[in-house]
Amino acid sequence: MMKKWQIAEPNKKAAETLSKSGNISMLCAEVLSARNINSLEEAAELLNCDGLSDPFLLQDMQVAVDTINNAIDEGIPICIYGDYDCDGIIATVIIYSYLVELGVDVTYYIPERDEGYGMNESAIRKLCEEGIGLILTVDNGITALKESELIYELGMRLVVTDHHQTLEELPRAEAVVDPHRSDCPSPYKKYCGAGIALMLVAALNDGDYTIAMEAFAELAAIATVADVVELSDENRFLVQRGLMYLANTERSGLLALMEKSGVLGKPLTSTSLAFSLAPRINAAGRFGSPSQAVCLLLSENPEDAHKLADELEICNRARKEEEEKILLEVQNQVEKQPYILSERVLVFSGNNWHHGVIGIVAARLQERFGKPVFMITIEENGARGSARSFGTFSVFDCLNACKEHLTKYGGHPGAGGFSLEKESIPEFTSAIAKYASDNFPEMPVLTARADKLMLPQDMTIENIGGLSVLEPVGAGNPSPVFAICHAVLKEIVPLSGGVHTKLKLIYGTMAIEALLFRTSPDNVHLKIEEMCDLLVSASINIFCGRKSISLIVQDYRRSGVKQSKYFAALSAYEKFVRGEELSKAYYKAIAPKRSELVAVYKNITADFGDIDLLFMCMQLLDMNYCKLRISLDVFRELGLVEINAYNNTVKKLPVKASVNLDDSKLLCEIRKKGEN
Repeated sequence: MMKKWQIAEPNKKAAETLSKSGNISMLCAEVLSARNINSLEEAAELLNCDGLSDPFLLQDMQVAVDTINNAIDEGIPICIYGDYDCDGIIATVIIYSYLVELGVDVTYYIPERDEGYGMNESAIRKLCEEGIGLILTVDNGITALKESELIYELGMRLVVTDHHQTLEELPRAEAVVDPHRSDCPSPYKKYCGAGIALMLVAALNDGDYTIAMEAFAELAAIATVADVVELSDENRFLVQRGLMYLANTERSGLLALMEKSGVLGKPLTSTSLAFSLAPRINAAGRFGSPSQAVCLLLSENPEDAHKLADELEICNRARKEEEEKILLEVQNQVEKQPYILSERVLVFSGNNWHHGVIGIVAARLQERFGKPVFMITIEENGARGSARSFGTFSVFDCLNACKEHLTKYGGHPGAGGFSLEKESIPEFTSAIAKYASDNFPEMPVLTARADKLMLPQDMTIENIGGLSVLEPVGAGNPSPVFAICHAVLKEIVPLSGGVHTKLKLIYGTMAIEALLFRTSPDNVHLKIEEMCDLLVSASINIFCGRKSISLIVQDYRRSGVKQSKYFAALSAYEKFVRGEELSKAYYKAIAPKRSELVAVYKNITADFGDIDLLFMCMQLLDMNYCKLRISLDVFRELGLVEINAYNNTVKKLPVKASVNLDDSKLLCEIRKKGEN
């Protein structure tokens, strides 16, 4: 589905001043200006951070240190209670390995995914039976009100370290270290769980970060990127420093993981962490056990580390296979009920979909269809779900409005999780549709943003190489994206046996190449010699000592799209499909004339072709998108075409007898509504 493009316009004068005074490339200065950073002071505030703040500025940190030290002195067994995602696993490794080095009687416990997030009664009772006297949470615990009371009923004590939002009431504990506490004076609030764990290690060393950074910076950097916390200020410093340590790491587990993921010996960036290392660590908590990842990161034996890295690789492959399996089931559902895609919010459910994957699939479907997506897995004892959204449509607000159908829910505007009874799924789906209809007559449009229109003269090694000062990129500081407009497509070249594609283009007088990953040449919906627009990321590639510009396509389309009209017409079409009444003028505007139907039909091919590309071809007739879709629906009704709603494609079917367009009930209905 086509995305809305938003291309920023940098302040040219401010960018020139910033480039000269900051000694950065003009392209980099324009990116900063496009993000409303127009002075050297603002740029320095974004890009520079000298270190982490005093760990004792975190509320209760001193009490946490005193409690841990007292337990060590008294020989009280300590358990680190972590979480099964990458952040929780790494936070566990940081504290556990540090205390082991001190000779402390310490163990760790990370719940399996089927136990659910956070502390649970069964685990707490088990730890009590094992003689644990102090539980120290990492990356969880801030909402564990009942569980904290149980800990004290059983005669144990609790220290909470977490980074999630707090409730009005804090859990019962010796210390609760969370930067989001309303009374916490710490100047920075956006750490991940592993970042808090690293600060605890520093606090245990009287606030000195030397040991903490040398021993754990590379681990904390991976967790910071994996948890998608904002890469600003102290998080930015932590990832920058962590990448330096990671490049020279001696950890057997990380070396094995880097080798297995193909980044060993290559320049490391936040992107390397996000797409190579973090997914494999996360996969352990989804398709194996989080203890596999813990053992890998604690391993000191290269042979053992490689075996464990192989296990994580198997888990990661299983994760990918499960994603594709679920996507195929969704595709089958859409093929059976194609009009489901016209709903304001998409809700899909299936039997025994892997709970650890449905959130990832929801994100992929949101990207594909440009709508909020709720995924529900139906299990033996109930149903669980995960949702993703964007723009002004808040997942949490939607869940809150539909809570009467749920047994449990939580989240934030962009994502959330929930549980419900299997029998409640239809009512819950209807409640979502009603909430969206009542509150969003016009749903937000998925938007792809570019920092500027990149001109041919911008494409120099110096300019693009200068973007490196923006590293590390991630949440809050995204990788720069540039628009290329009115380039002429000259050649479509298959790569890796047709798995990927290279586009060869002429841009102005410059010949350029752009890589389109995970798209085969057959699925490139452009024609040779036509003008196209692209959104690309840009970097410098070094091969055999030679530098070249690498352009990666993020999105593309044929030139000349009037996107405001496109999205208005798409909205009208979906309202019509949902059965919502339109004005008489709308019906007149979307009723295709016979000549228009003939023109559309002539442009449909015998092989599946992209409907958006067909629309771009029909723009010469000034046909709006709604009228085009109505025309295709008329042809489908009459058996003239087959539409693949999931892939947004259409193909012409063989015709064995003459067809009268006036036999279409749909066409007659629209014409009648336009007349009455």
